[in-house]
Amino acid sequence: MEILIAECLGTAILILFGDGVVANVLLKRSKAESSGWIVITAGWAFGVAIAVYVTGWASGAHLNPAVTVALWNIGKVNAGLVWWYISGQMLGAFLGGVLVWLFFYAHWQITEESGKKLAVFCTSPAVNMPLANLFCEFLGTLVLVLGILGITAKYNNLSSGLAPFLVGILVWAIGLSLGGTTGYAINPARDFGPRLAHALLPIPGKGNSGWDYAVIPIIGPLLGGMTGAWLYTHLLPYLLKAQEISKLAN
Repeated sequence: MEILIAECLGTAILILFGDGVVANVLLKRSKAESSGWIVITAGWAFGVAIAVYVTGWASGAHLNPAVTVALWNIGKVNAGLVWWYISGQMLGAFLGGVLVWLFFYAHWQITEESGKKLAVFCTSPAVNMPLANLFCEFLGTLVLVLGILGITAKYNNLSSGLAPFLVGILVWAIGLSLGGTTGYAINPARDFGPRLAHALLPIPGKGNSGWDYAVIPIIGPLLGGMTGAWLYTHLLPYLLKAQEISKLAN
């Protein structure tokens, strides 16, 4: 139960910042309207860092089913805890979406474009090509998990307090470099929870919730996360060997 609460709180904070910055940029008469992609990617990155700082000490702050499943797949998470992690993440993502709706309550009615309202809550492809979109989500999440494992590896001798900031930088880099094709969900809870909130909330002129696309930001990240974890654990012996050779050479 403690893990569920921590993951719920952390994921809700993540979505409040992440979907909040998208709302700031897209909704009519927001003071940040039309401020652009750099603002959106920065907001998501800082939101990730803050969420990890808040709950990382309690649950490890996975905040993402793809991360939880990847860590379980390489033996770093007990199978009995996976359900608690994912339940907390999904609940937190939904609650985060509700909080964003409440916070920007005055702006839904005056924003005419239903697509912008949906984009506040969840992702959609810039070009609708399912296999290409799936690959983008797969590779983006592969890089995310590979990066997280690298940042938190003991061999880097980093202070534990620095890791959340660096994970935020990692998410920022993914958004800046790889995010423009699908909106870089790289997290099934981040996409599904707020999408469900969009479907259930009384948002004026909201249109449909894009359920025809919703499977891609679930399957792509799950497969990408597991692949990233597998690659890292199988590359690690070679990296350690390279480190030993380098020390001998010096």
